[in-house]
Amino acid sequence: MASVAIEARGAHRAYRGGAGVHGVDLTVEPGEIHALVGLNGAGKTTLMRLLLGMLRPDRGEVRLFGQPLPSAGRDVWARVGHLVETPSTYAELTARANLEAAARLRGVTRAEVARVVDGAIAELVLEAYADVPARRLSLGNRQRVGLAAALLHEPSAIVLDEPGNGLDPSGVLLLRSALRRRADAGAGILVSSHHLDEVARIADRISVMNAGRIIGRMQPGGRDPEREFFELVLADDVERAS
Repeated sequence: MASVAIEARGAHRAYRGGAGVHGVDLTVEPGEIHALVGLNGAGKTTLMRLLLGMLRPDRGEVRLFGQPLPSAGRDVWARVGHLVETPSTYAELTARANLEAAARLRGVTRAEVARVVDGAIAELVLEAYADVPARRLSLGNRQRVGLAAALLHEPSAIVLDEPGNGLDPSGVLLLRSALRRRADAGAGILVSSHHLDEVARIADRISVMNAGRIIGRMQPGGRDPEREFFELVLADDVERAS
């Protein structure tokens, strides 16, 4: 049986004023798209940074493929792809050169770099922008480059924070296809988003986060995801206030 791709057990990271992540349990199974939804400030990005080792939990544990994060080696991290907050690109390098650098950083061999980068450019339809410096790209095309960099090495665990930011409708469709293909091939994918309708279309599981905690689940494909989401958040706010 395949190991859980991503797992948090009682993950806690507190900031002044009470913000942060408070005792979160979460799993991402191989072959699924698990969506994490919540209002701004709910703790989604903090949780994703904990899952990727960008932050250390005050308490609790995070595992990748069953391996505790502090002991995860290069072989584990080579199987991870991520885009958290804004795409990391070198402004003066072209889109292609940025992807070549990303491929090398992610362990793609020199002999395979050209093939892998060409495939990523084709998948995200970046051919017209491949030789344009990143500083001249629109927000949406920089986002496509960031997504291509996160996905080009065919990772088995993928963490994407608001991956639809800046994308036009065609870009959203390309992203949906790219994620579904990888999930069908066995990757475990965690996606945060405030686009509830889009999440309901692509997710196999949807977890709702509020005030740093997982407060419930939503049914993928539901008729009125926005209403279901706000009912869960309001009920939690009322319960915490009482």
